[in-house]
Amino acid sequence: MKQSRIDNLKNIWEMAKSVFCALILAYVLNTCVIVNAQVPSSSMETTVMTGDRIIANRLSYLIEPPKRGDIVTFIYPDDGKTAYLKRIIGLPCETIEGRDGKIYINGEQLENDYTSEEGIDNFGPFLIPDECYFMMGDNRNDSWDSRYWTNKYVSSKNIIGKAVISYYPHPRILK
Repeated sequence: MKQSRIDNLKNIWEMAKSVFCALILAYVLNTCVIVNAQVPSSSMETTVMTGDRIIANRLSYLIEPPKRGDIVTFIYPDDGKTAYLKRIIGLPCETIEGRDGKIYINGEQLENDYTSEEGIDNFGPFLIPDECYFMMGDNRNDSWDSRYWTNKYVSSKNIIGKAVISYYPHPRILK
């Protein structure tokens, strides 16, 4: 009887250690490797829908810099605390302009601007500073993005991670 009680306590202790290790691993993953977020607005529709749950990789840009077309989570430059989800359209040291419903990078029309919407408002031209990016939502006519912000550019230091998958309600890889 006494041995059985000791065995039960050992089993409970082993289970508690396993649960503790799992919690530590989950904490490390969520703070150092991934971002798990719910999309609050329609600014990225139809690529990412309102209410979708996404995972972003915090390690994506440790070796390679962000690229045009990447969907990223970042800190909104006008308040320094709110996380946003947008697509990178303009890269460091480029000039970006919206004219006649089209987007131009360094005077050349952006061929694949990730949306079928026409008729965006004219904006710019804006010269993107070094180490900064110009963000736009895919739902161009319903997106609060770099075109309208007071601080128009997102510093590379404020990019949290690259959005890689939407897992709820319809799992898919984000492109």
